[in-house]
Amino acid sequence: MNRRINKVTELTNDELIKLKDYEELFEDEFPEPNFPDYTKQIMNQANQNNQGTRPKVVGQISELIFECPDKTQQGWADWYLERYPDAIENATEKAYKGVENFKKAIKLIDKDMVREWVTYFLLVQSRRGIIYQHMILQYLANENNTDYRLATPEEESKGIDGFIGDKPVQIKPESYLQKGLIQFETEYDIIYYRSPKTGGKSLKIFYDDIF
Repeated sequence: MNRRINKVTELTNDELIKLKDYEELFEDEFPEPNFPDYTKQIMNQANQNNQGTRPKVVGQISELIFECPDKTQQGWADWYLERYPDAIENATEKAYKGVENFKKAIKLIDKDMVREWVTYFLLVQSRRGIIYQHMILQYLANENNTDYRLATPEEESKGIDGFIGDKPVQIKPESYLQKGLIQFETEYDIIYYRSPKTGGKSLKIFYDDIF
């Protein structure tokens, strides 16, 4: 189950989990480096763009952590690096290429370009996205002999884009998958679409058997 929220106080429950039983996992944790403002966001996005820390580069960390017999920070670091001695350097190379791309791009951006981007986003891209949503809802509703509607603002805040019959769905461009922007734990079925190329006459959609 998943829903979009604006603040944690909107959630139904709030409870405390004491760290006492997990102290050995944190007591020797390495301190976080003191990164200058905005650099973490840039490095994180550059890493995502170039897939520097994907499992094929660094291993499946979510599984490896629990395979490690030593539960301390130093023990994990030694165990991991013994098995993946090149992981940090390989991931660094990929992420840094992304940073280099940002360096080149940022030099090209001035206020006029930002204004042009905002104008296109607000007047064209946002409108097109809503029209695509409407087209997809209408098409699938017709195919399943039911009705459809776009989500209300309140429903949108929960991550719903529309309804086919009484079934809430999310509708996302295929690019969201490539950029890692999909929350797969959502309770709503997701319909993906591939935008037509310039001059194209069809919108391709992808979805599981959700009806």
